[in-house]
Amino acid sequence: MYVFVKENEQERTFVNEEEINRLLEENSDPDDFKIKEILQKSLSKQRLEPDEVATLLNAKNKEQWEEIFHAARTLKEKVYGNRIVLFAPLYIGNECVNDCEYCGFRISNKDVIRKTLSLDELRNEVKALVSKGHKRLIVVYGEHPKYSPEFISKTIDVIYNTKLGNGEIRRVNVNAAPQTIDGYKLIKEVGIGTYQIFQETYHYPTYKKMHPRGPKSNFAWRLYGLDRAMLAGIDDVGIGALFGLYNWKFEVMGLIYHTIHLEERFGVGPHTISFPRIEPAVGTPIAERPPYQVNDEDFKRLVAVLRLAVPYTGLILTAREPIQIRKEVLKLGVSQIDAGSSIGVGSYSETDPEVVKKSQFILGDTRTLDEVIYELLRENYIPSFCTACYRAGRTGEHFMEFAIPGFVKRFCTPNALFTLNEYLNDYASKQTKLLGKEKIQIELNKISENQRSKIIEGLEKIDKGERDVRF
Repeated sequence: MYVFVKENEQERTFVNEEEINRLLEENSDPDDFKIKEILQKSLSKQRLEPDEVATLLNAKNKEQWEEIFHAARTLKEKVYGNRIVLFAPLYIGNECVNDCEYCGFRISNKDVIRKTLSLDELRNEVKALVSKGHKRLIVVYGEHPKYSPEFISKTIDVIYNTKLGNGEIRRVNVNAAPQTIDGYKLIKEVGIGTYQIFQETYHYPTYKKMHPRGPKSNFAWRLYGLDRAMLAGIDDVGIGALFGLYNWKFEVMGLIYHTIHLEERFGVGPHTISFPRIEPAVGTPIAERPPYQVNDEDFKRLVAVLRLAVPYTGLILTAREPIQIRKEVLKLGVSQIDAGSSIGVGSYSETDPEVVKKSQFILGDTRTLDEVIYELLRENYIPSFCTACYRAGRTGEHFMEFAIPGFVKRFCTPNALFTLNEYLNDYASKQTKLLGKEKIQIELNKISENQRSKIIEGLEKIDKGERDVRF
């Protein structure tokens, strides 16, 4: 299974295109009873099988989709409660040797200004992020020889060791090129969180067309990149597809097959799944007119189906999307979002009139972190910067031991309240602080008396100046 054999120019992998197409065809006209049956399985917190996912993807009328949306909202509340984890992207460099047709960073794009942060510039970026209240980052690198495992490790070490007042970055996730096992081991040593690799598209002919040159043109090397990460001891990995390159239903199925593959080989699936849509980018015509553009309604559908298909996997919604769509999709099972984001290299610490030319694409939501937190509070969410599970060793298979019985909610709500209280005391605007303190009290009233006293004790420690209190 893991020896790549060429057949008609296509590597044989765990993504079976013929089977995916067959399942989508065979389940193209689902009846109400079958959909209800699948939703009940999902609500019992069982991961769905490919034929069940194909059935949901082919729901045929408004009533069926309303049932799917309702189930997705219910399942998210069961597993994660009403918390939303917040992070920010930090682009370290945009130099790249690949020539991906849809990407602003591709090597042939002459409109992009190339930039790699020096270590001093990196420290300034981190301080700018910390000064706003951020605790969690996803660091992003182009694929280039200078972005070696040694370079990645050094930059992450700098991030962890850059402090400002009460603030610090407590979790650094990585979005970078696939590595060798030895390369992953080197990166793991500095204490990363999740390692993300997006396959972009699981449809092989589309993949080859969109990645004509560079290391990324090797479909199988990328597809099995997270296998090597797991073999190197990185047990939190994230997968994703770029929606708009090929049929959205096929891509959802590809994500499910990837999940199942990791579960079968390593005993644990991906920690997160991302589902970005193609957004405009400087000097990139295909990004203006995606070949399989996903409309807003289908975007909501694919998120709801993913939530139901993988109950214990975090779903990441990015600031690529416009504000209104973010608000709507949050209700369908999303557990993580970025906020206060800027994706131009060096753009957090300096105002740069050329920021768009240093960016991979154009953001749809440019609100500040405080604005996003205020809106989340108004919508009855608990904004969270929690990193307790990661630093307590509750990752990978061990995380699932806590998650599957539903214990994550027991840990996550207290830790979300602790990190929210830190933010309110150190960084929030007056209106956000007032609303946030009210929200904490409302949430405390929902918690059992035994647990409540311990949480109040932690909140009081934070009010007195202690930081990084964990439950």
